Amino acid sequence: MNCLSTPTIHKNRADDTGVSNMIEYVMVSGIIMVLFITMLLLVHANFIESPVRTITYSAFTDIGNGLSTRIVDVYAISPPNGTVTSNFDLPDYVVGNGYAVEISSGTKGQTVDISRDYIVARVALAGIGASKKGVAGGNTTGAGINRVSFDSRGFT
Repeated sequence: MNCLSTPTIHKNRADDTGVSNMIEYVMVSGIIMVLFITMLLLVHANFIESPVRTITYSAFTDIGNGLSTRIVDVYAISPPNGTVTSNFDLPDYVVGNGYAVEISSGTKGQTVDISRDYIVARVALAGIGASKKGVAGGNTTGAGINRVSFDSRGFT
């Protein structure tokens, strides 16, 4: 009798090892998937969003410097009586999205503010921003042709 009962016990152990191997596989796979998803979220935030913010801010600063220079150039050649208008083109999109440009006055003079969502670049209105308050004003976007105008009579 002893010889016949041994294979039955051994067969039960083989079933248990198969189940334990499957449970081990499912648990290890589940832990690896959780770690993979966590890493995927962190990689996106640190390796994609951060460089996009940096590139966007740099592009906004470049656009602000170019627009500031354009405004100062128009102001520098402005006649005592008459108008000067300069048309120019800004990039339509920066990193695939639009943006807004505004000339604003602050305590330290006028600035060119370029913004989108939570990214804002403020560039001083070079040369005339601190010395002449309220010389420039207005807003635009990157889309289309933009215009800087000077009128000796002023704008209403």
